[in-house]
Amino acid sequence: MTELEELDTGAQETAPVWTVFADLMAGLVGAFVLVLVGLLLGQMDLVATLQSEIEKRRLEEQRRMALEKALAVPLASGRITVANGRIGISGQVLFAVNSDQLRPEGRQLLKSLVHPLRVYLGERNELLMVSGFTDDRPMRENNRQFTDNLELSAQRALTVTRALVEEGMPSSQVFSAAFGPEQPVASNASEEGRAQNRRVEMAPVPRLTAAKK
Repeated sequence: MTELEELDTGAQETAPVWTVFADLMAGLVGAFVLVLVGLLLGQMDLVATLQSEIEKRRLEEQRRMALEKALAVPLASGRITVANGRIGISGQVLFAVNSDQLRPEGRQLLKSLVHPLRVYLGERNELLMVSGFTDDRPMRENNRQFTDNLELSAQRALTVTRALVEEGMPSSQVFSAAFGPEQPVASNASEEGRAQNRRVEMAPVPRLTAAKK
């Protein structure tokens, strides 16, 4: 075999090795690119999620500040509270114990809230949910008007809702809900805590939009 033939044979034997090496490197590069793309997509999703959360909190803060501004006068007087977008009114301001009849001062307070709430809700196309809450004490034996605390909270929420409508709140902008002794804000072990749990809350909520067909 001549020297030229030996070189040609060696080249033919070496070629497959380089082909395998090239295929291996191409596979590694492809895998690296896929990993890199996956990392970049994950980072983009994370950034989008963070931006969405920041925007959500910004809007919530704007809503809170707007609500507090709209209710500045009753807030300053201490007759209501605003926490997490919910307007709280002590039950004793509105009602006597185990009663769903509004006190005169409670009626006046609700009347003072109608105009600022109408403006606030109208600007945002939102609804007002009126929720009734009680403590966990059973109804008094001599009180046969209500079956239990859930019924009492429902009637109180309905009474407040009707009073708001009578004072000028459009009926299409307000509805009532009842929670009874559920979702307490304080311990029912003390009278002070039970007094805090006997309350009515009002919260602006988004208006549901009709589903597109």
